[in-house]
Amino acid sequence: MSLIPTIGLPKGRAGQFIVDGVADGYEAFALVQAAHEIAPDKPVLFVARDGQRLPSIVEALSFAAPGLPVLELPAWDCLPYDRVSPGADAAARRLDALTAMIALVKKPHRAVILTTANALLQRIPPASLIEAQTFHAKPGNQIDMNALVSRLETSGFERVPTVRGVGEFAVRGGILDLFAPGWTEALRLDFFGDTLESIRVFDAATQRTTGQRKSMALQAMSEVALTPETISRFRRSYIEAFGAPSRDDGLYAAVSEGRRFAGMEHWLPFFYERLETVFDYLPDMPVVFDHLAHEALAERHTLILDHYEARRKQADGALKDAVPYKPVPPDLLYLSPENLIASLGPREAVDFTPFDAPDAGAKKIFHAGSRQGRSFVEERADPTINVFDVVVKHIADERAARRRVVVAGWTEGSLDRLGQILAEHHLGNLKPVATLAEAEKLEPGQAALAVLPLESGFETEKLVVVAEQDILGDRLIRRSKRKKRASDFIAEASALSSGDIVVHTDHGIGRFIGLRTIEAVGAPHDCLEIHYAGDDRLFLPVENIELLSRYGSDSAEATLDKLGGGAWQSRKARLKRRLLDMAGQLIRIAAERQMRAAPSLVPAEGLYGEFSARFPYEETDDQQTAIDSVMGDLG
Repeated sequence: MSLIPTIGLPKGRAGQFIVDGVADGYEAFALVQAAHEIAPDKPVLFVARDGQRLPSIVEALSFAAPGLPVLELPAWDCLPYDRVSPGADAAARRLDALTAMIALVKKPHRAVILTTANALLQRIPPASLIEAQTFHAKPGNQIDMNALVSRLETSGFERVPTVRGVGEFAVRGGILDLFAPGWTEALRLDFFGDTLESIRVFDAATQRTTGQRKSMALQAMSEVALTPETISRFRRSYIEAFGAPSRDDGLYAAVSEGRRFAGMEHWLPFFYERLETVFDYLPDMPVVFDHLAHEALAERHTLILDHYEARRKQADGALKDAVPYKPVPPDLLYLSPENLIASLGPREAVDFTPFDAPDAGAKKIFHAGSRQGRSFVEERADPTINVFDVVVKHIADERAARRRVVVAGWTEGSLDRLGQILAEHHLGNLKPVATLAEAEKLEPGQAALAVLPLESGFETEKLVVVAEQDILGDRLIRRSKRKKRASDFIAEASALSSGDIVVHTDHGIGRFIGLRTIEAVGAPHDCLEIHYAGDDRLFLPVENIELLSRYGSDSAEATLDKLGGGAWQSRKARLKRRLLDMAGQLIRIAAERQMRAAPSLVPAEGLYGEFSARFPYEETDDQQTAIDSVMGDLG
């Protein structure tokens, strides 16, 4: 007996529908049910309101329907009309998804394609081109190695002496090394003449072979293919749109010479006769919209127009020396609201909402049958109440009502800890379940544990899911440090105001004036203009903004350093000496502590577990190491 209620959506009927009662946390379960009803033998597109929701929805789908194929089509990880290209990882994931979508047209089957509001509005290269750029090979194939090298260069790979990173290839005699986006390992293709003899896996760091492959599938690095045809079309379209290019037009010059140029994807319409959309790739595909996805689409379209207008009006006083940025009209690169409405017309379009929909106009209303679970907010805020006792009583009440209960933890570790705490509060014998199908095998009134990263729990007539965050509060995930993107740099620079005092790691105290676009090595670069004593000026590329920090105390009393002077370096040297003195004192204290004896301190397991569970962050590796070290010292 299914724990997920039927919705009753019609199969194969074009129109707009609303499904209410899709509680937060229930989206993946409702999506599986909706897909089963409206498209049991073909793919369904789910449009999330933002990319941050996709990982948790993927995890929830693997629990709700582990056998259901899931594709992810992310958006470009850069701003509209940016000066940088989409990152290699985002580009690879997009091309993987587009290739898989083409395969779905040839052999339709049940699947879910996850995308975002941003990605849905993005126009994409023709499916025929993506298919033509995909390259398959296996040992024994006859392959023209020179033609393969040409294909790699056209697709955006960089030729290097030794392959070390993604997007690189190297040729040494009859051996071609290659590291493509989306691959976890680099491949070494060994040729004898035009015969591919072997495909070996190797470690890019050590260059040592680690295994063999029976086949390989290679996709392009970029949605822009630089072929003679696309270059010619770009030149013609660029001149038709903007007139004859100036000598300092780096984009036009680079593409004309067959070279790639940072941000060239933002002129994608100029390279192809026509662009397509996700709807063109899968013409009869039903679409399900996340709650607030329509609002996200409207906000994205407004952002696109704002960035387009900003680029058009770029030649203001602050940027008069800049190389002009000539933006493509928005309708050529993005779907307009009118285009989107027209694309949805001949297909089923379903809107999810957690609220009751009393009046939906022309849209027919269906019900998902879920509601928000208990959040225990008041109990967590009351210091006189033990929230775990309340949770255990709540679960006992639901079990008494013959409903199955699943306690969902974010990770294996957190679920383990949560299970121990609940057991100490007299809720034991919780059976672990890995999928919804296993949960359906529970006896009525039985409780279980599952790894299911939900931000909040939900309830249906037969199932209650209590999420970890319902019990412990919002989970604040510390994101690992990663290389910053140019879109992040601009956001940080815009947080500075003209006249702010800043400190440069190498040059000391200066005054931020503003953003300037200057030409360097034949290409425009966004830079921060910083003034120092004696009217010295520093132009810092935005990608190096991490070298700056705000001046900590009263900026009115700050004295600007001389660019290239010795005062700042002297102050840094004195500070380093003081830090070394402090380090020496700390070492002596640590040595004294090591020599002293102290009683062993072992925390009460139950109390310590509850205390640890209230930490609202996911521990980083360094934090966990420090915790283990401290506990080891105390014990």
